[in-house]
Amino acid sequence: MKNLTEMLKKAQEMQSKMGDMQSGLADMTVEGEAGAGMVKVTLNGTGEMKNVSIDDSLFSTEDREVLEDLIVAAHNQAKAKVADAAAEQMKNLAGGMGLPADFKMPF
Repeated sequence: MKNLTEMLKKAQEMQSKMGDMQSGLADMTVEGEAGAGMVKVTLNGTGEMKNVSIDDSLFSTEDREVLEDLIVAAHNQAKAKVADAAAEQMKNLAGGMGLPADFKMPF
């Protein structure tokens, strides 16, 4: 019975820490860039796009498709950074709970 009590206590601790982590992720911002920094995208920790910055030199070109591709690439880079940050925080959180290293929580 002691092991079950300890496990429930750890689950409650983890739930509390996960709530804190999710709040922290919402406050976090990451930036992705493409085209040697000519296109930059800023996301919050939940993956919501907050800002797009496009270098003025890209407006002199008529190749709109290139610009669109750069925006997508910058967004994808920023979103990957969000996923990496969330995974790192989960790894740190799970490490204190004695969970396996490859343990993943659905988000």
